[in-house]
Amino acid sequence: MDSLSQLALGAAVGVAVMGRRTAVWKAALWGAVAGTLPDLDVFFDHGDAIRNMTQHRSHSHALFWLTLGAPVLAWFVSRMHGQRELFGRWWLAMWLALITHPLLDTMTVYGTQLLQPFSDRPLAVGSIFIIDPLYTLPLLVGVGIALAWRGFKGLRWNTVGLALSTAYLAWSALAQWHVQGVVGEQLAARGAPASRVLVTPTPFNTLLWRVVVMRDGGFEEGFVSLLDGGRPIQFDRFASDTVLYEALSSQWAVQRMAWFSRGFFRLHEEGGAAFITDLRMGQEPNYSFSFRVAQRGSEFAAVTPQNQGRRGDVNKALAWLGPRMLGHDLPPPR
Repeated sequence: MDSLSQLALGAAVGVAVMGRRTAVWKAALWGAVAGTLPDLDVFFDHGDAIRNMTQHRSHSHALFWLTLGAPVLAWFVSRMHGQRELFGRWWLAMWLALITHPLLDTMTVYGTQLLQPFSDRPLAVGSIFIIDPLYTLPLLVGVGIALAWRGFKGLRWNTVGLALSTAYLAWSALAQWHVQGVVGEQLAARGAPASRVLVTPTPFNTLLWRVVVMRDGGFEEGFVSLLDGGRPIQFDRFASDTVLYEALSSQWAVQRMAWFSRGFFRLHEEGGAAFITDLRMGQEPNYSFSFRVAQRGSEFAAVTPQNQGRRGDVNKALAWLGPRMLGHDLPPPR
Protein backbone atom coordinates (compact mmCIF):
# COMPACT_ATOMS: atom_id res chain seq x y z
CA MET A 1 0.00 0.00 0.00
CA ASP A 2 0.98 3.64 -0.25
CA SER A 3 3.08 5.30 2.45
CA LEU A 4 0.19 7.30 3.92
CA SER A 5 -1.88 4.16 4.45
CA GLN A 6 1.03 2.35 6.12
CA LEU A 7 1.76 5.35 8.34
CA ALA A 8 -1.91 5.61 9.35
CA LEU A 9 -2.19 1.88 10.02
CA GLY A 10 0.95 1.86 12.17
CA ALA A 11 -0.27 4.87 14.16
CA ALA A 12 -3.71 3.32 14.69
CA VAL A 13 -2.20 0.02 15.84
CA GLY A 14 0.16 1.84 18.23
CA VAL A 15 -2.71 3.80 19.79
CA ALA A 16 -4.92 0.72 20.06
CA VAL A 17 -2.25 -1.36 21.83
CA MET A 18 -0.92 1.32 24.17
CA GLY A 19 -4.32 2.73 25.09
CA ARG A 20 -4.10 5.07 28.08
CA ARG A 21 -0.80 3.63 29.28
CA THR A 22 1.10 6.44 27.56
CA ALA A 23 0.35 9.70 25.80
CA VAL A 24 -1.66 9.15 22.62
CA TRP A 25 0.81 11.19 20.57
CA LYS A 26 3.67 8.91 21.65
CA ALA A 27 1.79 5.76 20.67
CA ALA A 28 0.72 7.29 17.35
CA LEU A 29 4.20 8.63 16.57
CA TRP A 30 6.07 5.41 17.21
CA GLY A 31 3.37 3.30 15.62
CA ALA A 32 3.68 5.45 12.50
CA VAL A 33 7.49 5.10 12.56
CA ALA A 34 7.27 1.31 12.87
CA GLY A 35 4.61 1.21 10.16
CA THR A 36 6.91 3.11 7.80
CA LEU A 37 10.24 1.38 8.50
CA PRO A 38 9.82 -1.64 6.16
CA ASP A 39 9.53 0.62 3.11
CA LEU A 40 12.93 2.19 3.70
CA ASP A 41 14.28 -0.60 1.49
CA VAL A 42 13.39 1.59 -1.51
CA PHE A 43 16.52 3.62 -0.77
CA PHE A 44 18.79 0.62 -1.46
CA ASP A 45 20.09 0.25 -5.00
CA HIS A 46 20.55 -3.41 -5.96
CA GLY A 47 22.21 -2.65 -9.27
CA ASP A 48 19.47 -2.39 -11.88
CA ALA A 49 15.76 -1.67 -12.24
CA ILE A 50 14.58 -5.29 -12.20
CA ARG A 51 16.62 -6.17 -9.11
CA ASN A 52 15.28 -3.06 -7.39
CA MET A 53 11.71 -4.02 -8.23
CA THR A 54 11.91 -7.68 -7.31
CA GLN A 55 13.90 -7.16 -4.10
CA HIS A 56 11.55 -4.47 -2.81
CA ARG A 57 9.23 -5.98 -0.20
CA SER A 58 11.66 -8.81 0.48
CA HIS A 59 13.84 -9.03 3.63
CA SER A 60 12.57 -5.73 5.06
CA HIS A 61 9.02 -7.13 4.84
CA ALA A 62 9.79 -10.58 6.24
CA LEU A 63 7.81 -11.55 9.32
CA PHE A 64 10.86 -13.32 10.76
CA TRP A 65 13.20 -10.31 10.61
CA LEU A 66 10.54 -7.86 11.75
CA THR A 67 9.74 -10.05 14.73
CA LEU A 68 13.43 -10.03 15.70
CA GLY A 69 13.61 -6.27 15.29
CA ALA A 70 10.50 -5.45 17.35
CA PRO A 71 12.08 -5.82 20.84
CA VAL A 72 15.06 -3.69 19.79
CA LEU A 73 12.76 -0.87 18.73
CA ALA A 74 10.62 -1.31 21.84
CA TRP A 75 13.72 -1.15 24.07
CA PHE A 76 14.75 2.13 22.45
CA VAL A 77 11.29 3.70 22.71
CA SER A 78 10.61 2.62 26.30
CA ARG A 79 13.93 3.99 27.52
CA MET A 80 13.68 7.17 25.48
CA HIS A 81 10.42 8.03 27.24
CA GLY A 82 11.45 6.71 30.66
CA GLN A 83 8.85 3.93 30.54
CA ARG A 84 10.92 0.83 31.19
CA GLU A 85 8.01 -0.75 33.03
CA LEU A 86 6.06 -0.60 29.75
CA PHE A 87 8.71 -2.40 27.71
CA GLY A 88 6.47 -5.46 27.21
CA ARG A 89 3.57 -3.34 25.99
CA TRP A 90 5.79 -1.30 23.68
CA TRP A 91 7.18 -4.59 22.35
CA LEU A 92 3.68 -5.76 21.44
CA ALA A 93 2.81 -2.39 19.88
CA MET A 94 6.00 -2.23 17.79
CA TRP A 95 5.68 -5.84 16.67
CA LEU A 96 2.09 -5.40 15.52
CA ALA A 97 2.85 -2.08 13.80
CA LEU A 98 5.80 -3.69 11.99
CA ILE A 99 4.13 -6.90 10.83
CA THR A 100 0.81 -5.34 9.79
CA HIS A 101 2.78 -3.39 7.16
CA PRO A 102 3.77 -6.43 5.04
CA LEU A 103 0.47 -8.16 5.77
CA LEU A 104 -1.35 -5.17 4.27
CA ASP A 105 1.08 -5.09 1.33
CA THR A 106 0.24 -8.74 0.67
CA MET A 107 -3.35 -7.70 -0.07
CA THR A 108 -2.09 -5.79 -3.14
CA VAL A 109 -1.00 -7.45 -6.39
CA TYR A 110 2.70 -6.48 -6.27
CA GLY A 111 4.15 -9.42 -4.34
CA THR A 112 5.53 -9.46 -0.79
CA GLN A 113 8.19 -11.93 0.36
CA LEU A 114 6.75 -12.51 3.82
CA LEU A 115 8.58 -15.78 4.39
CA GLN A 116 12.18 -14.63 3.92
CA PRO A 117 14.75 -15.98 4.71
CA PHE A 118 13.06 -19.38 4.38
CA SER A 119 11.31 -18.72 1.07
CA ASP A 120 11.54 -15.93 -1.49
CA ARG A 121 8.10 -16.63 -2.95
CA PRO A 122 6.26 -13.31 -3.46
CA LEU A 123 2.77 -13.56 -1.95
CA ALA A 124 -0.06 -11.45 -3.33
CA VAL A 125 -3.83 -11.54 -2.86
CA GLY A 126 -4.43 -8.63 -5.22
CA SER A 127 -7.82 -7.61 -3.79
CA ILE A 128 -7.03 -3.94 -3.14
CA PHE A 129 -5.37 -1.22 -5.18
CA ILE A 130 -2.17 0.33 -3.81
CA ILE A 131 -4.11 3.56 -3.09
CA ASP A 132 -7.70 3.27 -1.89
CA PRO A 133 -9.25 6.17 0.06
CA LEU A 134 -11.98 3.97 1.54
CA TYR A 135 -9.29 1.97 3.32
CA THR A 136 -7.14 4.88 4.45
CA LEU A 137 -9.70 7.50 5.51
CA PRO A 138 -11.15 5.55 8.49
CA LEU A 139 -7.63 5.12 9.88
CA LEU A 140 -6.78 8.80 9.49
CA VAL A 141 -10.06 9.93 11.03
CA GLY A 142 -9.77 7.51 13.93
CA VAL A 143 -6.20 8.49 14.79
CA GLY A 144 -6.99 12.17 14.31
CA ILE A 145 -9.90 12.05 16.74
CA ALA A 146 -7.85 10.06 19.26
CA LEU A 147 -5.15 12.74 19.15
CA ALA A 148 -7.61 15.63 19.39
CA TRP A 149 -10.12 14.12 21.81
CA ARG A 150 -8.10 12.62 24.61
CA GLY A 151 -9.60 9.97 26.82
CA PHE A 152 -11.69 6.86 26.34
CA LYS A 153 -13.97 8.31 23.64
CA GLY A 154 -11.02 9.29 21.47
CA LEU A 155 -9.50 5.83 21.80
CA ARG A 156 -12.83 4.30 20.88
CA TRP A 157 -12.87 6.25 17.62
CA ASN A 158 -9.42 4.88 16.82
CA THR A 159 -10.74 1.36 17.38
CA VAL A 160 -13.70 2.08 15.10
CA GLY A 161 -11.35 3.33 12.39
CA LEU A 162 -9.28 0.14 12.61
CA ALA A 163 -12.39 -2.01 12.51
CA LEU A 164 -13.78 -0.23 9.45
CA SER A 165 -10.52 -0.43 7.52
CA THR A 166 -10.16 -4.13 8.34
CA ALA A 167 -13.76 -4.76 7.31
CA TYR A 168 -13.05 -3.01 4.01
CA LEU A 169 -10.10 -5.34 3.39
CA ALA A 170 -12.38 -8.29 4.04
CA TRP A 171 -14.95 -6.81 1.64
CA SER A 172 -12.27 -6.43 -1.05
CA ALA A 173 -11.36 -10.12 -0.78
CA LEU A 174 -15.05 -11.11 -0.91
CA ALA A 175 -15.66 -8.90 -3.97
CA GLN A 176 -12.60 -10.36 -5.70
CA TRP A 177 -13.82 -13.90 -4.99
CA HIS A 178 -17.23 -13.02 -6.47
CA VAL A 179 -15.71 -11.54 -9.63
CA GLN A 180 -13.41 -14.55 -10.02
CA GLY A 181 -16.50 -16.75 -10.00
CA VAL A 182 -18.24 -14.58 -12.61
CA VAL A 183 -15.16 -14.65 -14.83
CA GLY A 184 -14.78 -18.41 -14.51
CA GLU A 185 -18.42 -18.98 -15.44
CA GLN A 186 -18.26 -16.71 -18.48
CA LEU A 187 -15.02 -18.21 -19.76
CA ALA A 188 -16.47 -21.70 -19.38
CA ALA A 189 -19.63 -20.63 -21.22
CA ARG A 190 -17.44 -19.38 -24.07
CA GLY A 191 -15.68 -22.71 -24.15
CA ALA A 192 -12.43 -20.92 -23.39
CA PRO A 193 -11.39 -21.70 -19.80
CA ALA A 194 -7.90 -20.62 -18.78
CA SER A 195 -5.45 -21.88 -16.17
CA ARG A 196 -3.98 -18.42 -15.49
CA VAL A 197 -6.45 -15.63 -14.74
CA LEU A 198 -5.79 -12.40 -12.84
CA VAL A 199 -8.60 -10.43 -11.17
CA THR A 200 -7.53 -7.20 -9.50
CA PRO A 201 -9.23 -3.85 -8.78
CA THR A 202 -8.84 -0.76 -10.91
CA PRO A 203 -7.46 2.39 -9.19
CA PHE A 204 -9.00 3.74 -6.00
CA ASN A 205 -12.00 1.39 -5.71
CA THR A 206 -13.33 -2.15 -5.31
CA LEU A 207 -16.30 -1.83 -7.66
CA LEU A 208 -14.53 -2.09 -11.02
CA TRP A 209 -12.20 -5.03 -11.58
CA ARG A 210 -9.63 -5.69 -14.30
CA VAL A 211 -9.36 -9.23 -15.67
CA VAL A 212 -6.30 -10.60 -17.46
CA VAL A 213 -6.49 -14.03 -19.10
CA MET A 214 -3.22 -15.48 -20.36
CA ARG A 215 -3.41 -17.30 -23.68
CA ASP A 216 -0.94 -18.92 -26.05
CA GLY A 217 0.70 -16.09 -27.93
CA GLY A 218 -0.79 -13.29 -25.86
CA PHE A 219 -3.46 -12.32 -23.35
CA GLU A 220 -7.01 -11.00 -23.05
CA GLU A 221 -8.04 -7.99 -20.98
CA GLY A 222 -11.54 -7.16 -19.78
CA PHE A 223 -13.34 -5.20 -17.06
CA VAL A 224 -16.13 -6.17 -14.68
CA SER A 225 -18.09 -3.78 -12.49
CA LEU A 226 -20.18 -5.08 -9.61
CA LEU A 227 -22.88 -2.82 -11.07
CA ASP A 228 -22.79 -4.36 -14.57
CA GLY A 229 -25.95 -6.34 -13.91
CA GLY A 230 -24.61 -9.58 -15.32
CA ARG A 231 -23.59 -8.12 -18.68
CA PRO A 232 -21.10 -10.34 -20.56
CA ILE A 233 -17.46 -9.33 -20.19
CA GLN A 234 -15.97 -7.76 -23.28
CA PHE A 235 -12.41 -8.96 -23.78
CA ASP A 236 -9.77 -7.40 -26.00
CA ARG A 237 -6.93 -9.62 -27.17
CA PHE A 238 -3.28 -8.54 -27.32
CA ALA A 239 -0.31 -10.40 -28.71
CA SER A 240 2.98 -11.31 -27.09
CA ASP A 241 6.07 -12.11 -29.13
CA THR A 242 6.60 -15.83 -28.50
CA VAL A 243 9.57 -15.96 -30.88
CA LEU A 244 11.20 -13.16 -28.92
CA TYR A 245 10.58 -15.04 -25.69
CA GLU A 246 12.28 -18.15 -27.06
CA ALA A 247 15.29 -16.02 -28.01
CA LEU A 248 15.54 -14.33 -24.60
CA SER A 249 14.18 -16.93 -22.20
CA SER A 250 17.66 -17.82 -20.94
CA GLN A 251 18.35 -14.25 -19.80
CA TRP A 252 18.26 -13.70 -16.05
CA ALA A 253 16.15 -10.54 -16.35
CA VAL A 254 13.46 -12.32 -18.36
CA GLN A 255 13.43 -15.33 -16.06
CA ARG A 256 13.25 -13.07 -13.01
CA MET A 257 10.30 -11.08 -14.32
CA ALA A 258 8.47 -14.21 -15.45
CA TRP A 259 8.85 -15.57 -11.91
CA PHE A 260 8.01 -12.37 -10.07
CA SER A 261 4.94 -11.60 -12.20
CA ARG A 262 3.69 -15.18 -11.75
CA GLY A 263 3.51 -15.55 -15.51
CA PHE A 264 1.55 -12.36 -16.18
CA PHE A 265 4.05 -10.74 -18.53
CA ARG A 266 4.49 -9.85 -22.17
CA LEU A 267 7.54 -9.52 -24.39
CA HIS A 268 7.61 -7.20 -27.38
CA GLU A 269 10.10 -5.45 -29.63
CA GLU A 270 10.07 -1.73 -30.28
CA GLY A 271 12.71 0.30 -32.12
CA GLY A 272 15.15 -2.61 -32.08
CA ALA A 273 14.84 -3.03 -28.30
CA ALA A 274 13.20 -5.91 -26.44
CA PHE A 275 10.86 -5.08 -23.54
CA ILE A 276 9.31 -7.25 -20.85
CA THR A 277 6.17 -5.85 -19.24
CA ASP A 278 4.51 -6.81 -15.96
CA LEU A 279 0.82 -7.06 -16.92
CA ARG A 280 -0.45 -6.95 -13.33
CA MET A 281 -0.02 -3.22 -12.66
CA GLY A 282 -1.65 -0.86 -15.13
CA GLN A 283 -3.86 -1.56 -18.11
CA GLU A 284 -3.34 -1.73 -21.83
CA PRO A 285 -1.35 0.10 -23.18
CA ASN A 286 0.01 1.77 -20.03
CA TYR A 287 1.91 -0.18 -17.37
CA SER A 288 3.94 0.78 -14.32
CA PHE A 289 6.76 -1.66 -15.07
CA SER A 290 8.07 -2.27 -18.58
CA PHE A 291 11.79 -2.98 -18.80
CA ARG A 292 14.15 -2.74 -21.73
CA VAL A 293 16.18 -5.93 -21.39
CA ALA A 294 17.93 -6.42 -24.75
CA GLN A 295 19.03 -4.52 -27.85
CA ARG A 296 19.06 -5.94 -31.37
CA GLY A 297 22.33 -6.11 -33.29
CA SER A 298 23.31 -9.12 -35.34
CA GLU A 299 21.34 -10.79 -32.54
CA PHE A 300 19.81 -9.60 -29.29
CA ALA A 301 22.31 -8.61 -26.62
CA ALA A 302 21.37 -8.15 -22.97
CA VAL A 303 21.44 -4.61 -21.59
CA THR A 304 21.14 -3.24 -18.06
CA PRO A 305 17.37 -3.26 -17.46
CA GLN A 306 15.70 0.14 -17.45
CA ASN A 307 12.09 0.75 -16.49
CA GLN A 308 10.21 2.59 -19.23
CA GLY A 309 6.72 2.15 -17.84
CA ARG A 310 4.22 4.90 -18.56
CA ARG A 311 1.01 6.29 -17.09
CA GLY A 312 -0.65 7.54 -20.25
CA ASP A 313 -3.30 10.28 -20.16
CA VAL A 314 -4.40 10.33 -16.50
CA ASN A 315 -7.32 12.71 -17.09
CA LYS A 316 -8.67 10.50 -19.88
CA ALA A 317 -8.32 7.41 -17.70
CA LEU A 318 -10.13 9.03 -14.75
CA ALA A 319 -12.91 10.29 -17.03
CA TRP A 320 -13.51 6.66 -18.07
CA LEU A 321 -13.04 5.14 -14.62
CA GLY A 322 -15.94 6.83 -12.85
CA PRO A 323 -18.74 5.97 -15.32
CA ARG A 324 -17.34 2.48 -15.96
CA MET A 325 -17.22 1.85 -12.22
CA LEU A 326 -20.96 2.64 -12.06
CA GLY A 327 -21.75 0.05 -14.70
CA HIS A 328 -21.83 2.12 -17.91
CA ASP A 329 -20.80 0.11 -20.95
CA LEU A 330 -17.79 2.10 -22.11
CA PRO A 331 -14.73 0.83 -23.95
CA PRO A 332 -11.48 1.34 -22.02
CA PRO A 333 -9.21 4.19 -23.12
CA ARG A 334 -6.39 3.01 -25.35
